[in-house]
Amino acid sequence: MRVYLVGGAVRDQLLGHPYHEKDYVVVGATPEQLIAQGYMPVGKDFPVFLHPETKDEYALARTERKSGHGYHGFEFYTAPSVTLEDDLIRRDLTINAIAMDDDGNIYDPYNGQTDLKQKILRHVSDAFAEDPLRVLRVARFAARYAAYGFSVAEETVALMRQLAESGELQALTAERVWKETARALMENHANVYFEVLRSCGALKILFPEIDALYGVPQRPEYHPEIDCGIHTMMSLQQACKAGYSLDVRFAVLVHDLGKALTPVDELPRHIMHEERGIAPVTEVCDRLRVPTNTKQLALAVCKEHLKCHQAFTLKAGTVWRLLQRLDVLRRPERVEAFVQACECDARGRLGLEERAYPQAQYLLDVMQKVRSIKASDLPSDVKGPDIGEMLIQKRIEAIAHLKHELGYHSHTA
Repeated sequence: MRVYLVGGAVRDQLLGHPYHEKDYVVVGATPEQLIAQGYMPVGKDFPVFLHPETKDEYALARTERKSGHGYHGFEFYTAPSVTLEDDLIRRDLTINAIAMDDDGNIYDPYNGQTDLKQKILRHVSDAFAEDPLRVLRVARFAARYAAYGFSVAEETVALMRQLAESGELQALTAERVWKETARALMENHANVYFEVLRSCGALKILFPEIDALYGVPQRPEYHPEIDCGIHTMMSLQQACKAGYSLDVRFAVLVHDLGKALTPVDELPRHIMHEERGIAPVTEVCDRLRVPTNTKQLALAVCKEHLKCHQAFTLKAGTVWRLLQRLDVLRRPERVEAFVQACECDARGRLGLEERAYPQAQYLLDVMQKVRSIKASDLPSDVKGPDIGEMLIQKRIEAIAHLKHELGYHSHTA
């Protein structure tokens, strides 16, 4: 029985990239031998075991054969006779098909180290095209390692395009697509994920609402980058740069979906794009089974982001109603996330990436002010329904006072 560290831990160790999980492959063993040593079986489709102490995953060396559609359409074979090379060749990329033994010796039968040095994401074998999930994985790796200068090999893009055209991507479950996308969104260059998917034709299949933004023009005086798709990716990169949450990043990704629905005779203006965006944002969220909180913020940003940009010109009552819709009294964190997403939208424009966005701090100051006004602050003779009415009145007055203090006197909402 021989044990090797494989996959991401070896790749990232060689690259000098931080890693946390360790996966091992076991050659020359049976499930019974591992169980006898205290390993706990957890794999449903093939034998995977947890180490009795470290809880790291140990998988028996295996081969696989395509037997159906989609991510689960495979038959696996494990036996003591399956070699390390047999196991590594079924992996997706050469940089993921490197193994290391306990003594630190590297086993690299498919030249993964060369591709690491040349910063290339390349498939190990033509069996790559049998698994549609690999299209998303390659795009995610491209996002993760973009800062190192990695790119996808042309022949690998060709196989990804083949998968996209085959209809296999439709076999992916919503859960798998969302899981890979959520992980990609948390990378420092999440925009690369969507750009790679677009380059192989997968974006229009998995995210047609985002793909539709490309080629749609905007007014150059407001959007020097002009193209709605480019603006979306620039905005997303702002969210990554700031280290914002998954919810904020997703909201930024879908905030302008309504612009793809603007009638051609209205272009490059996008009147009512916020309202038009509600349906496609809802469609994306429902199709991918996006978590409820993530969906709620995305819808709020889609519908209300222009009001955030216009915050200084809104009447105090309008600002209060905006904050009410964002559930300011019960969920201040949603207001913070909303403001962050709107800031990314404002800065996701060519030449305006470092532009100040004072609206953000203004709305956060307003939020603190209205949340500080309590029923206990009202006169004791105010009773029943009058309490709620007076609280609203006091909060609107406080917003107006704060706005005046800051020097924003316009009421052209």
